[in-house]
Amino acid sequence: MLRLIPKLGASPLRVLCLGAHSDDIEIGCGGTILRLQEEYPEIEFHWVVFGATGQRMDEARASAEAFLAKAARKTIILKEFRNSYFPYLGEKIKEMFEDIKSIAKPDLIMTHYRDDLHQDHRLIAQFTWNAFRDHLVLEYEIPKYDGDLGIPNFFVTLDKPTCDRKTALILENFPSQANRQWFSEDTFLALMRLRGIEANAPTRYAEAFYCRKAVF
Repeated sequence: MLRLIPKLGASPLRVLCLGAHSDDIEIGCGGTILRLQEEYPEIEFHWVVFGATGQRMDEARASAEAFLAKAARKTIILKEFRNSYFPYLGEKIKEMFEDIKSIAKPDLIMTHYRDDLHQDHRLIAQFTWNAFRDHLVLEYEIPKYDGDLGIPNFFVTLDKPTCDRKTALILENFPSQANRQWFSEDTFLALMRLRGIEANAPTRYAEAFYCRKAVF
């Protein structure tokens, strides 16, 4: 998996997770996050959600705590930028990225897919690349009505218990989304099963990412 960037010496693996909305990180790379904590006991996370207000703020915090339960260290940052208006708030969000860059020194960044059809998602992907120039960046995918799933080129294999844990935590921590017909266990498992086929995963499941640049 991330043996591509083995940690040498005593320094822990540091991961930065970026999400436009309160459930994006969990849906896009929640299984990878759970697996990383099993394989890197000293792992450190910075977890940033840009748009979470009201109940969604409470859900975002509870979910981050649940997904990062085994992390050695974690910093959770939740902001309240207006949903669906990120391109019009670009200056403030850009300033937020500068703040993140000053406190997070990640080895790995997980962010939105650059060709995501949701404008908020695309802006976060764009600013990720603007702010971080010497990092391994993996862009995750979000299933949605727009039908913008592409052809990923980086896969993280997951066993079934990890997939079940991911879906259970999502459904448990985001009750405000329960009335959405796509927000269901079968949606999340189906996508991971499909990516598992593409990855020829012996475990049958995988999460998929777009790795635009990788330097060996």
